[in-house]
Amino acid sequence: MPETLIKNADVILTMDDARRELKGADILIKNGVIAAVGQGLSSKGRTVDASGTIATPGLVNTHHHLYQTLTRAVPGAQDALLFGWLQRLYPIWARFGPEEMFVSAQVGLAELALSGCTLTSDHLYLYPNGARLDDTIAAAQEVGLRFHATRGAMSIGESDGGLPPDTLVEDENAILQDSIRVIDAFHDPNPGAMVRVGVAPCSPFSVSRDLMREAAILARDKGVMMHTHLAENDEDIAYSLEKFGCRPGQYAEDLGWTGDDVWHAHCVKLDGQEIDLFARSRTGVAHCPCSNCRLGSGIAPVRAMRDAGVNVGLGVDGSASNDIGNLMGEARQTMLLQRVQNGADAMSAREALEIATRGGAQVLGRDDCGQIAVGMRADIALWDAQTVENAGSWDPAALILAGPQKTRDLFVEGKQVVSDGRMTTVDLGATIRRQNDLARQLID
Repeated sequence: MPETLIKNADVILTMDDARRELKGADILIKNGVIAAVGQGLSSKGRTVDASGTIATPGLVNTHHHLYQTLTRAVPGAQDALLFGWLQRLYPIWARFGPEEMFVSAQVGLAELALSGCTLTSDHLYLYPNGARLDDTIAAAQEVGLRFHATRGAMSIGESDGGLPPDTLVEDENAILQDSIRVIDAFHDPNPGAMVRVGVAPCSPFSVSRDLMREAAILARDKGVMMHTHLAENDEDIAYSLEKFGCRPGQYAEDLGWTGDDVWHAHCVKLDGQEIDLFARSRTGVAHCPCSNCRLGSGIAPVRAMRDAGVNVGLGVDGSASNDIGNLMGEARQTMLLQRVQNGADAMSAREALEIATRGGAQVLGRDDCGQIAVGMRADIALWDAQTVENAGSWDPAALILAGPQKTRDLFVEGKQVVSDGRMTTVDLGATIRRQNDLARQLID
């Protein structure tokens, strides 16, 4: 791969161990890796003029349901709490197939890229009409984002006391066998991996204890990470207390779902003991502030988690519950909600950006991403500091306060995925048109 020199950025927010902020500096990329950072660098390869921009590590999205970009703003789900929202949408999702999964993932991934995201996880837990995890992995490979796919699952339908309809649940042995298949086919454990695969039963109210336990054993045997939803809202807590006789944190610990190879989505309702458990066990959390607001779930105790030493990253969650997939917007919302809850000095713009970059990389077990530093993968976002949002800003490096919220240029593994605000890897206009056609068919 030829060299690329990102030249003369106004500010580079490195998010390295020293949290350096370099003015008028350059980034040299060789073979998908950051080779040098500093002033006055030179290269015989391609040069990208970064004058007037702020450079940050690519943002990291730790929780998404990419298939849901086909079901934004669905009537009947717009004003519902979590369980009612799911019951409205399950019958619609049951009509999806491979094309819906692929196209919806492409749109969601492009939306993430345009908001500065270079690495995203995805939690796909339903597979109607022949859909497979392979469909979303193929979409990510075309778009060019670094991808942590998770093989989700639901096994307890309505007839057995679960929430999802019986048509969307799977046999538990078949779930485990397909998890083995996709891990063997796609998971890359090496540094710089573009695709990794995790194991991710959907939630305590849609799978059995046996599946949770067996999934953990399988994941650790294969050396992959584990992911699920936990403690999302008051309904979630009540269900856990009624069905399992304990809070979600205890349920997770009892079944082997704590550790540095585990991350849980939401965790809005964790109490002090559960936060301490997650800190001790190095269990990660995917914080999804906009979705939590949209569904009325509450404000997650991110300040308390961070202070206790819990690894926290950000997630946009699915576009049926957000309904936007802009990761910079999630970072800003994180900062604002912690200030609402804990005071104006509870979280700085720079801390929110840290959670969105190196914080997310830590949650996903990626010690090769999340920083602009020598030896790290060349996942870099350039933000135009000359836009109307940033005009008059005294501290452009605090871009979460003033913007912009869309990136000018985006590099993943040194390859330019966004150039001057446009996708370079896919025909986004044609993809959007197909997405809208599929949405109209679902409506009809």
